[in-house]
Amino acid sequence: MDYGLSFLAFIILFPIFLILFIVASLDTGFPGVFKQQRIGRFGKIFIIYKFRTYHSKKHTISLVGKWMRKSKVDELPQILNILKGDMSLVGPRPDIPGYYDQLKGEDRLVLNLKPGLTSEAGIKYRNEEEILNKQQNPLQYNDEVLFPEKVKMNLDYCHHLSFKNDVYILFKTFSILK
Repeated sequence: MDYGLSFLAFIILFPIFLILFIVASLDTGFPGVFKQQRIGRFGKIFIIYKFRTYHSKKHTISLVGKWMRKSKVDELPQILNILKGDMSLVGPRPDIPGYYDQLKGEDRLVLNLKPGLTSEAGIKYRNEEEILNKQQNPLQYNDEVLFPEKVKMNLDYCHHLSFKNDVYILFKTFSILK
């Protein structure tokens, strides 16, 4: 399902990819793609792709970048991560080193899953940046509240892994993106 749907999406969305790449390149500097290390399946590091939303010289999020983040189109290049086999359509959202790779005990079961483009936790916390910006100590709030809740939700997903559940999460994702 991952490869078939991702390949089809890439073919259909290629003109939009091209336009967004050009816009991101003009808006934030060339190239318009951002690459970052993330923790993948079994704790292995991979490079994730996103459209750049941040001015490298001004060190601020651009107006176009704000729209891209809010609409989640900055995440579209992750279709390439799915085609490469680093990610899945549905699974725990990949995090930077220092989080999932540091899990202990049963929580490490999350690492048996490929990271996904969408998940229940990703849907619930799709406005994570806004939530964190409202906190007095965003890092502490993430470490003590958000991240543990996401791990709990991802463990639940792991324990109830099914095609039916993945389809449900995909439909739920599309319904909130409208």
